[in-house]
Amino acid sequence: MRQEAIYADSKVQFAGHETFPLRLLWLKKAFDAVKDGAPSGTFQEQDAIARFGVGRNMAVSMRHWALASGFFEETDRQLSPTSLGRLLLSDGGLDPYLERPATVWLCHLHIAATPEVTTTAFHAFNALNAIEFDSATLIDDLFEMVTAKGWRATRGTIKRDVEVFLRSYVRKGDVRNEDAAEPLLAELGLVREARLGGWYEFVRGPKPNLPDGVFAYGLADFWQRQGGTSTLAAEQICYAPGSPGRVFKLDEDSVITRLMHLAELTDNAWQWTDTAGLRQVQKRGDIDPLSLVAAAYPSRPLVGVAA
Repeated sequence: MRQEAIYADSKVQFAGHETFPLRLLWLKKAFDAVKDGAPSGTFQEQDAIARFGVGRNMAVSMRHWALASGFFEETDRQLSPTSLGRLLLSDGGLDPYLERPATVWLCHLHIAATPEVTTTAFHAFNALNAIEFDSATLIDDLFEMVTAKGWRATRGTIKRDVEVFLRSYVRKGDVRNEDAAEPLLAELGLVREARLGGWYEFVRGPKPNLPDGVFAYGLADFWQRQGGTSTLAAEQICYAPGSPGRVFKLDEDSVITRLMHLAELTDNAWQWTDTAGLRQVQKRGDIDPLSLVAAAYPSRPLVGVAA
C-alpha cells in the first residue's frame, strides 16, 4: 500500500516528547494528577516539578506520552483518563503500576496503531516492509513524505523523533542498569539492534507474553477504524496498516492461531471462518472492548474502579 493511502488526511506529530522516551512511573503519576479532570496546563505549571518529581521538560514529556498511550484524553482544554486508563490505573485497578506485560502492550498499541500523536512509531511499524532498517533511511523516508505532503516538520525535528523512537523500543546495555531498563516500551522486545552502523530489525513471531485479550482489543480497535463492517479478512488483520499483525509484529500463523480462539474469548460474538479459501472473522454480536482487556488480567480482582 502506498504511503499516501496509509496516511490519507491524518494529523501527524513529530515532537512533544522533549526527547525523552516513556518511563515506567509516568503514567501512574499522570493519572493521579488528572483522575478527576485537570486543566491542560497541569504539566506545564510552575508547581509541575514538585508535583511530578521530574524536571519541567520531563513533565511536558509525561503529558505527551500520557495522551499517546491512549490512557488519557484532552477535551475542551481539560485532561482526564479514558475509560481504559481508569480501568487500568485507578487504585485497585487492573495494573496501576504497570507491572504486567498486558498493560505495556496496550500502551504500545495506541502508540503504534495511529499516526496522530506518534507518527514516527506508526510509520516504522506500518509503512516499513523490510524486517531490517537503518535510522538514516527512516529519517530520509519520513522527511521525503513530510515534504511531499506539505506537513510542518524540519529534518532536525524528524531526526530527534527517530532517535526517541529507537531509545523507546531498543534495549541497550546491561539490563540491570537503571537507565537501560527504564524505557517502558523496550520491555516488549519488538525492535533490536541488528548490526553496526545504525541498523535495527523488528522481531516478528508469536509473542507469548501478549495476552489474547489484548490482541482481541487491538482487533476491536482496528475493526472500528475499518468502519465496523460485519466481516474482516484475515489478510487485513495480518498486514493492513494499524492491524494487530502489523502493530504487534506477529507472523501470519500466529495471527491465525489467535483468530481461531476468538469465539471462546468473545462468547461467539466473533467467529473465525475458513470456507472455500475465504478466511475471515465474522461479527455476530456486539462486545464491549473493555471486557476483552479485563480478560487479559484473569487473576486481578477489580476493587472500587469506576466505569
